[in-house]
Amino acid sequence: MRNAALETGAQMADRTALALEERIAHLERVADDLSEVVARQDGEIAQLARRVEMLMSREAEREFDAGGSVPLADQKPPHW
Repeated sequence: MRNAALETGAQMADRTALALEERIAHLERVADDLSEVVARQDGEIAQLARRVEMLMSREAEREFDAGGSVPLADQKPPHW
């Protein structure tokens, strides 16, 4: 009887180890996928930041050319 209990315990340990290995593999895959997403988004954010800066510069030039004043982005709000 003791031998049967040990086999059952060993089988249970094997199943538990296998389940843990599968979960770890899944989590590693998810971590790799998320890492790729973060890397791609970092590039996209950098590109968008450059575009926003370019657009703000263009608009500041237009405001300056139109009115000859300091661009709005550099002025304090009216409530100050």
